Amino acid sequence: MLTQQLRELERDGIIIRTVYNQIPPKVEYSLSDYGKTLTKVLDFMCDWGGSHIEKRQQEGEAIIIAHKLSKA
Repeated sequence: MLTQQLRELERDGIIIRTVYNQIPPKVEYSLSDYGKTLTKVLDFMCDWGGSHIEKRQQEGEAIIIAHKLSKA
């Protein structure tokens, strides 16, 4: 499933796939310039997700965040 999604993002020009000819095989993915145009949308979604978690915690749900990404 992940491979299929990565291939679709590459096909759509959102990510760049770089393959290194080495043993063991190595592949890196990065955002293309076109993909970087999604930054504001993704930041907004991340902010909304944080607010949603806070709301659910205030309602008494036990939600533990294992890893929090910081904005660069």
